[in-house]
Amino acid sequence: MFRRIIFIAILFLVAGNLFGQKQDEAFLKYIEKHKDIALREMERAGVPASIKLAQGLLESNAGRSFLAKKGNNHFGIKCGDNWKGKKVYRKDDEYDSKGKLIESCFRSYRSAEACYIAHSEFLRDPKKQFRYGFLFRIDPLDYKRWAKGLKKAGYATSATYAEKLISIIERYDLDRFDKMLPGDLDEPVADVLEAGIFVNNDVKYATAGANETVADIAKRTDTSLRGLLKYNEQLHNGNQELKEGERVYIQPKRGGYRAKRQKWHVMRKDQVIFDVSQQYGVKLKKLLKRNRLEKGMEPAEGAMIKLRGGKVKERPQLASEVKEVTPLPELEMVEDEPLEEIPTDTLEVTPAPKEDTTSISLPEIIEEEPP
Repeated sequence: MFRRIIFIAILFLVAGNLFGQKQDEAFLKYIEKHKDIALREMERAGVPASIKLAQGLLESNAGRSFLAKKGNNHFGIKCGDNWKGKKVYRKDDEYDSKGKLIESCFRSYRSAEACYIAHSEFLRDPKKQFRYGFLFRIDPLDYKRWAKGLKKAGYATSATYAEKLISIIERYDLDRFDKMLPGDLDEPVADVLEAGIFVNNDVKYATAGANETVADIAKRTDTSLRGLLKYNEQLHNGNQELKEGERVYIQPKRGGYRAKRQKWHVMRKDQVIFDVSQQYGVKLKKLLKRNRLEKGMEPAEGAMIKLRGGKVKERPQLASEVKEVTPLPELEMVEDEPLEEIPTDTLEVTPAPKEDTTSISLPEIIEEEPP
């Protein structure tokens, strides 16, 4: 009997370890898949990437929960009074007047990325400033205070919510992402691109696939063709074929770059001002005006371009103003021909003029002593 109990205990232990390994693998895959958007949202909205990933892992069980699968809701965000989008219903923690557990209304999103962005806006909502506003005054590298702050603000009802977040962050070393910038990681991978929508400077955009036209992007992103032509200075008609990977904004670009850490851009070789507009999600006409440039003017390599704020005092140097240094043509080297020997007896020697021995008197120079 004793041996049987030991055997059963060992089976449970092995099964538990196998399950744990499977769950770990799912968590790691989730982190790999969503770390890019977590970093971009940290840069844009100020929510630490470690906190966002830990919440996503916990609330969605690494993307395997009913809400995550059915409605791309990775953070358990409920509908609230003002939600007008699609909805998913699930029993959670709401009861009717008779104390019976009833279904709660949760928001449904078209992609996990859209949910990650909505999570940031949920915490930043001015109407919830009294509740979550203090979080953004916490050091973004202090994930423990952030976790405890979320619990204090009532984000979740679990008494151990903060401890669970901290445990996940430390187990998977998620705080390493808090010290990174979006550029420190690779571009979004293919499965994220298939989600269709990205965000730059608080503006949504899509990237063109192979052989896609402007009309294709409009259909894929559910955006009017007229809107795309208005938001993107490089687009002219619906049949225009786009380069693979070309960025197409589906919302109006901003008047200035909103990331506080960067105010200037240094022009690179072969870069034009429109490239800067696309890179930072800033309207081209605003960039031109802010930098005292006229349409058709292109800044020189190394010129400083102001991304936000008032006008510069002087416009940057233009590429057309840079003088190209034309290298001198290589001289053709001709070997000297040997000189003919001239007989010395035929040379006439002219005597040198006599040296003038007249002395010239110069004024005496007296060196003054230093004061």
